[in-house]
Amino acid sequence: MPEFSRLGVSISYNGKGFADDDTFADDSGDIISSVVNSPNTSGYRSWGLYAAWLAVCCATFSRPLVTLFHYARDNDNASHLLLIPFIVAWLIYEGRHKVVSGNFDLLPCLWFALPAVFLSLLALGNTFSDNTVSLAIYALALVLFFIAGFVAIFGRASAREMAFPLGFLVFLIPLPSPLLERAIYALQVGSAAVAEIIFDATGVPVLRQGFVFHLPKMSIEVAKECSGIRSSMALLILAVLVSQFAFSKFWKKTLFVSAGLLVMIVKNGVRIATLTILANYVDPDFLYGRLHRQGGVVFFLIGLALLVPLYWKLRKDEGPLVMVPGK
Repeated sequence: MPEFSRLGVSISYNGKGFADDDTFADDSGDIISSVVNSPNTSGYRSWGLYAAWLAVCCATFSRPLVTLFHYARDNDNASHLLLIPFIVAWLIYEGRHKVVSGNFDLLPCLWFALPAVFLSLLALGNTFSDNTVSLAIYALALVLFFIAGFVAIFGRASAREMAFPLGFLVFLIPLPSPLLERAIYALQVGSAAVAEIIFDATGVPVLRQGFVFHLPKMSIEVAKECSGIRSSMALLILAVLVSQFAFSKFWKKTLFVSAGLLVMIVKNGVRIATLTILANYVDPDFLYGRLHRQGGVVFFLIGLALLVPLYWKLRKDEGPLVMVPGK
């Protein structure tokens, strides 16, 4: 049987056609292609199965999902929820080459599926006085079902490789009102403290009573609406994403995210102090103008600028930036 070799691929002629290493012949000489069982075919099948699982979960949780959509659309404190599915989809797409298809692993998925079932029954069978509590429980159950399906279809090894994208789904869970109120209160306390430091450093005469600052020409209050919770959540999400791609060591990721939490408070205190000083010494309309209503972007960029020095400091001994999500 004549054989030919080119570019390291062995090719033989069996009288009916050419066959290479990716094919084999049966006793009658017929060539049977192994393409049918190729990894790509298995991969498409696994991803299709997972897409079907997601569709089933979304259909089962359709009513809570519609409620969650309206809640995120109408509530500035939860508007970030609308972006999370797209971010997670992008993260999974970028890391898809790490996923091994065709390795069903049903036992480990129970660690996520059983709590998801329990939470679903809890939300379904209990009437909470606060609707955001039941909404958060439904969202947590749905996230656990998403993860359970991934573990079952792709296996625990692939789930470990995709731990970050799957863990990022936690941002899809809205904070229940009691927890949200505590977060807003913490931002109020921190922002008022930072604003007071700035007033003292700039020599502005002010008398503080709780969240109220009395100045010579006016008094201002650090209200809940001034807590900066929306831009703070955006900054936190961005810090988490940057730390994952930019730093390889866990302590660096933790330090950068912690710095992001601190910057959330600092940039909001700077915003309050800046607007108050401008209103007191330049024009009172600064408290009601565009800088007050739409200036969140400006101070968000200031917050990012405060993180830049730490970012470059932590990046010194890191390798090239690779936009591939991992553990």
